[in-house]
Amino acid sequence: MVNGRAVSGIACLFWIPLALILSGCGAVATRTKFYMPVTDTLVAGNFTQAAAEFNKAKFDKKDRFLYFVDSGALYHYASEYDSSNIRLSSAENAADELFTRSISRAATSILLNDNVLEYSGEDYEILYTNLLKALNYLALNKFDDAFVEIRRADLKLSLLGQKYRDASDELQRGEASDTTGTKLDYKPGEVRFNNDALARYLGLHMYAAEGKWDDARIDYEKYLDAFLSQPEIYPFEPPDVVYGIDSGAVLSVVGLAGLCPVKEALNLRLRTDKDLGLVQVLYTDSENKDVEYGNLALPVKADYYFKFAIPKIAPRPSTISAIRIWANGNELGELGLLEDVGKIAEETFEAKKTLIYLRSVGRAVAKGLASHKLKEKVDTGDFVGWLKKVAVDVGSDISENADLRCARFLPGKIYAADFVVPPGTYNLKIEFIDSSGRVAQTDTIPNYSVTKDGFNLVRAFSGQ
Repeated sequence: MVNGRAVSGIACLFWIPLALILSGCGAVATRTKFYMPVTDTLVAGNFTQAAAEFNKAKFDKKDRFLYFVDSGALYHYASEYDSSNIRLSSAENAADELFTRSISRAATSILLNDNVLEYSGEDYEILYTNLLKALNYLALNKFDDAFVEIRRADLKLSLLGQKYRDASDELQRGEASDTTGTKLDYKPGEVRFNNDALARYLGLHMYAAEGKWDDARIDYEKYLDAFLSQPEIYPFEPPDVVYGIDSGAVLSVVGLAGLCPVKEALNLRLRTDKDLGLVQVLYTDSENKDVEYGNLALPVKADYYFKFAIPKIAPRPSTISAIRIWANGNELGELGLLEDVGKIAEETFEAKKTLIYLRSVGRAVAKGLASHKLKEKVDTGDFVGWLKKVAVDVGSDISENADLRCARFLPGKIYAADFVVPPGTYNLKIEFIDSSGRVAQTDTIPNYSVTKDGFNLVRAFSGQ
């Protein structure tokens, strides 16, 4: 419920719109423009330059996770694996440090715009700090370190449900010190993701390379189960896996294509009903009709109509539709889709979407009521009074933006394939094919040695 303390406690927010405008509203809005030139450089295939350009960007301390994870991804694409690992490790550490702190701050003040809180990373972003580090360590031929990253990824997935149950408990405790009187009944959504196919693919091949056949078999069974038990995330057939063959050698190829999804604002409207003690949340559908997004029992003393926005996951389509590999001028075949990062992002975002939604509704109601009360107070019936009311509306609008912060340079899709070839040295060519069948990008790996024993893994990336 929203009480009078909420109204009086935030009225001062609406006297500072000009200051916020002059400062670029950086504290309450997500900055995205500076990503555009770096993205263009990345898509053009200039990976080292993209990493260097991104390093020039200035990030607030509260957004340090974003800097580290995106910088780590860019250095991975540039094949600067040690530099990538340093940054990805910093991202992982920041995520661990910031999650509990951000939940605690959210619990003690519903009025804080999410943009001013420290960003602790989405669960899929944190997961890929470990998976990219595993790929880095494999490129550096550090199997033990790669195994550690796979285990860390597994542990994080196994604890996702508990993570949000703990967050719910923290919010319940924080309500005691919340000055707004707004109560949030947060029940975390079910987490239906606990087994990552890329982690299983890398793990089974590492076990096979070390001759641990039982462990390889177990990971292979888990690999297949990732697709069978999680059809929402893996709605496609798993790529064929080859290991433990009697003759020949296995060449494993991992292709990363496109860029991960981003967050976009979903614009919603609130309609309060004092008689029913209800807040109705509406959006406009594709036919320009009002559709109910949800409703909350939240007692208010008048009928009002407010606007607000929440983030939603929005995919970024890739032009790449296939990846093909050649060895010494002979086509070996195409890679199969192993992982759609967008599917993982959507599924893991569900767990905390309810929290974002509840906080946004509560904040919109509290600020909306304060705005109405303040406009009545400053309305003197003349031009000056009108200006003050406009200032209140502007202050309300610019202080309530959806938090659209997210990683921008993780891959969008991950492909993989295993090919049986005679041991030897190969000149490899990896082609990224667009939807029209045109070769959009070609990577070459000269003089690559494929051995009978060992994990013969090559990796290529296209940002297109």
